Amino acid sequence: MRIYFIFIYLVIFFTPALTRSQVIGDFVDDETDLYTSTKQVNQFFRRFNGEEDIKGERYYPEDKDYRNPALRKNYLGNLFNNENTYLTAALKAEFINHLLDKEDPVFLAFHGGEWFAEVTTTFNYQGIEKFLTLFLQLENDTVGSKWVITNVYFEPFARIFADQDSLRFSGQKFLHPMSHELDFMNLVRTFADKSSLEHYLAWKYRPDYLTLFIYEFKKGNLQFNTITKVKFHFFQVNGWYFELSDFNRQGYNTGWLISSLMKINKEEKDVLMKYIYHE
Repeated sequence: MRIYFIFIYLVIFFTPALTRSQVIGDFVDDETDLYTSTKQVNQFFRRFNGEEDIKGERYYPEDKDYRNPALRKNYLGNLFNNENTYLTAALKAEFINHLLDKEDPVFLAFHGGEWFAEVTTTFNYQGIEKFLTLFLQLENDTVGSKWVITNVYFEPFARIFADQDSLRFSGQKFLHPMSHELDFMNLVRTFADKSSLEHYLAWKYRPDYLTLFIYEFKKGNLQFNTITKVKFHFFQVNGWYFELSDFNRQGYNTGWLISSLMKINKEEKDVLMKYIYHE
């Protein structure tokens, strides 16, 4: 039932909601500074962790207010997209309380792994402009770290391959276990129909879209156009998932904000990862 709920949650259209009160914690008269747009992802990390003041000045470990719980509580309350009605007050409060646990507070680590970028792009493919999604994550290198492409989703690629799991419930075609005694001459049937080739593959096979992407790009069949959207997926907080998106709009509730938030267990995390990667 929980897994089913996750799928329903992921496909529901997020409708706008009323913005909340301008009175937040102890900063009643300091709205302008408190609501300043979170313009950069690095700034989101600092505000999430309580590593800068309400003026945007950075704190360092030697500063007395570095990661101050009271500052964090006020910042965290304003790092959500207030127009998402599914980000309820109760859900946000539970998440914030988890982060501010006195015995074991939770902070984000830029190089801590368990977060990655989803970049929507457009490419010309066979003369037609199409959307292509790139997934990137940080990778350590000899001189520091770098962003690398780890996965790709491209709908024209996905259309080519039959879903392996669905084949289990269809009329399966196969090579007889004694085919070796025929010198595998029955392979002629395997290649007679392009649409049925997946029947003859190992069940664990999964198409490698990244390799296909590299091949098609190097062959000149894919030409990069532009980037249309960037968002980030975070799994660093144990038992939770959130999505970070950029909101360019009027008002104080702008910039990089938490656009989706869910409580998840290990099994649900696996389901969610497959959903994100279109697997």
